[in-house]
Amino acid sequence: MNTGTLLSMLTTNQRGLVAETAILHECVKLGIGVSRPLDDERYDLILDLRPALLRVQCKWARRHDDVVVIRCRRCRRGKDGLIHRSYRAGEIDAIAAYCVELDTSYLLPPEMSVGRAAVQLRLRPCRNNQAAKINWARDFELGATLSRLRGPIAQLGER
Repeated sequence: MNTGTLLSMLTTNQRGLVAETAILHECVKLGIGVSRPLDDERYDLILDLRPALLRVQCKWARRHDDVVVIRCRRCRRGKDGLIHRSYRAGEIDAIAAYCVELDTSYLLPPEMSVGRAAVQLRLRPCRNNQAAKINWARDFELGATLSRLRGPIAQLGER
């Protein structure tokens, strides 16, 4: 069996664990301190950006042609079926996602993580040549986003 077939047989919990592990691994490679909450919280990881802490919910991202789709909602079973809900301010600070097809982790900043159903990140230009309001995947790769988030914090520490 190829990797795609094996991954398609994973449960949603197993996919979440693969994503969380990949994101954790990437953070460690980037020198970011990582902690896990001990109890049942809305977030999966806590990233230590020194001096700030970032509460991160980990997600599984899918590639659809030239777009990486990151779902920004939680889902649970209720008596009438599945209940989908966006994350609210105060529950999480950011969403990190792992796309197995690209073997790449992404980090959405707080303003793109709360109150949304999904975010689409473009890998290649649009066929209709749209250039405005495009979220380029490369700009949200984990290392790129962490650099932007740490930049102002690191500069404040130097003063």
